[in-house]
Order: sequence, then structure tokens, then C-alpha cells
Amino acid sequence: MSVINAADLHKKYKKTEAVQGISFEVDKGEIFGFLGPNGAGKTTTIRILTTQIKPDKGKAEVLGFDVRKDSHKVKSRIGVVFEDQNLYPRLSVFQNLLFFARLYGFGKERVEEVLDFVELSHRSKDEAQKLSRGLKQRLIIARSLLTDPEIIFMDEPTSGLDPHIARNIRSLIRNLSEKGKTIFLTTHYMEEADELCSRIAIINKGKIVKLDTPENLKESIGKTSLVIKTENGTPGNWESRTMPADSPETAGALQELINKGVKFKIETKKPSLEDVFIALTGAKFE
Repeated sequence: MSVINAADLHKKYKKTEAVQGISFEVDKGEIFGFLGPNGAGKTTTIRILTTQIKPDKGKAEVLGFDVRKDSHKVKSRIGVVFEDQNLYPRLSVFQNLLFFARLYGFGKERVEEVLDFVELSHRSKDEAQKLSRGLKQRLIIARSLLTDPEIIFMDEPTSGLDPHIARNIRSLIRNLSEKGKTIFLTTHYMEEADELCSRIAIINKGKIVKLDTPENLKESIGKTSLVIKTENGTPGNWESRTMPADSPETAGALQELINKGVKFKIETKKPSLEDVFIALTGAKFE
């Protein structure tokens, strides 16, 4: 069942067409990746879906509600995690959450529940400004969960975090998905998108250029190759050549090396999501 439906969305800022007729659907419970270079239209699309701005043309529905006509109903059912960690620095972890909880009619019990879920209960009395960047990000995620949203929009949730903390955040995202939450994720980390997302849309210059599973995206630009390394006469020095994995020519080349008694080794090389991104947009993630 689709919980996000976008149809022919357009948005223009003065002379710049930030979004140019994009259409897609997001299914309930999936982690949906929305990737693209800077200025591609990612942020504009998220702002439309989270009712911060209105599209110039087209239609978007979130959980069956029109983002134009029913913005208050959409807002009450979604959570948003932005890269900018906008917290009240001098308030404690608990006070930060309690402030927002009360805005939505929740009390201390709900705050304690989300703190426990993101494993921050032991830091509840600490001022937000004293938390590490990774713990601040956990607090931001906790805040997005206060209303028990059905969809969570996450914009670069692991940006700037060290690998260990980023791995913990990814684990938290998977836990949310396992609990039936739908995650709309933007990230510049290809391995993260490959690991987490069930489907990925790649947007470039305001248009979606490809939407598919990570595996299908990678297969679309080429099949698995073999890197054949042979010693060039000097021990420890290897010459490499890359050949298709399923080619008769490759099989013949390997048999020839075996017949000649040449020492060789083989490595498998698969296309990566970064390869897909570069092929489709001509840009690298930065």
C-alpha cells in the first residue's frame, strides 16, 4: 500500500525549475532512498511532501491527505529529521523533548518511551549542548518520534558522524522500519543507501532519472566483471586486466593461463551505487 503519492510535481524559484514533473510512490514500511547531487531538487521535494511549501503544479498525497488542502493532518502524522540539529542547547535532553511533547498533547510518559527507544535515558538530565554530535542526532530522532508518526523524513541523518556512531544510527533506522515505520531517506553515503534502502530514486536537475532497487540499479549499468591479475615476471608485481565474468573470451583467457602455468589470481568487481550515480548524473557525491 502506498503512503506517499507524488504526481507530476513542479516547483519553480524565479527562473530556476527546482522540480520538473516528478512522479513516484512510496510503500508502507519501506526505506525509500531519494538521492541526487546538490541542487537536484531533493530538499524542494521534501519541503513539498512535509507541507512546508506548495507545488506550483501537480499533486502530492501523504497517507491519503493532500499536502495542499490537508497540511495539518499531514503534519500530525509525520516526523522530520533534518541535518541541522536545531535543539535548545541549555535545556536538558528530557526538557527538550517535553517541550515538544506538550505542543502535541503528550506528557512525560511519552518522552520516557522515546528516550528508551533511542537509548538516551541515561543522558536525560544532561544539557543538549553537552552531547556529542551523534547523541544530538539521536535526540533529534527521538523528537521526531514523539507523535508516533507513520512516516519519518530523514535528511542526511548520519552526515558528519564517525563510522561507529553512523552505524548505530543506521541500526536505529532499521529498527524503525521493522516496527512498520516508513522512512524517506536522503543521504550522500552510497554504502548507507545500498545497505538500508529497498528502493532508490535518483533525481537530477529536477527530474527523476531512475527508480529501482539497489541491485537492479547496479545491474542496469553493467554486469559483474573479473579482474585477472598475473605476475609479469617479477615476483610480487602483478598486471591486471578486467573482463566480463560470463564471457567465453574470459573463460578462454583463464584456460590459456592455466595451460601455460602462469601464476594468476582473480577478483570479482561489481558495479556500485556510486558508479550508477555518476553514470546517470555525471556528478560525484560530495
